Amino acid sequence: MARKVKSYKHALSIPSGEVVAKHRGKELFQEGEMREERSPDRPFALRVGNTIHAGRGVFACERIPAGSLIEECPVIEIPEEELVSLMPTTLGDYFFQWGPTRQQGALALGYGSLYNHSYHPSAGYVRKLESRTIQFLALRDIEAGEEITVNYNGSPEDRSPVWF
Repeated sequence: MARKVKSYKHALSIPSGEVVAKHRGKELFQEGEMREERSPDRPFALRVGNTIHAGRGVFACERIPAGSLIEECPVIEIPEEELVSLMPTTLGDYFFQWGPTRQQGALALGYGSLYNHSYHPSAGYVRKLESRTIQFLALRDIEAGEEITVNYNGSPEDRSPVWF
């Protein structure tokens, strides 16, 4: 049985694991986890949750067939000259290389900057420079409850070391 909560902030403090409230179309779960409603840019229900190895990650709430669009995220473009200032900050771990020569950066909105790295990813991403978006696509079937991961090197086959 869901409890009544006075506000979004108050709902985040309820550690029951049950759906306790809805906020702007998102169901609130234990420890502030949220499940998104579907939209044209996010056709499958996803949630952000805790992972064993990497803090938080993005999880499928339903089966996602191989080849499907998982999410299309708008980006905030970061000019090359500003990347030097961004690198020593927390956001330095969350941006994508961007631009025709990949000398710029882009911070993905939506869940785009929360997908964790794997050398055996379940998803890939495509930079769409003209529309200033990044598309995340299922490389294989992804089961409900499974964490969705990408290879931070861009290519799913690239085994080059990453920066962390």
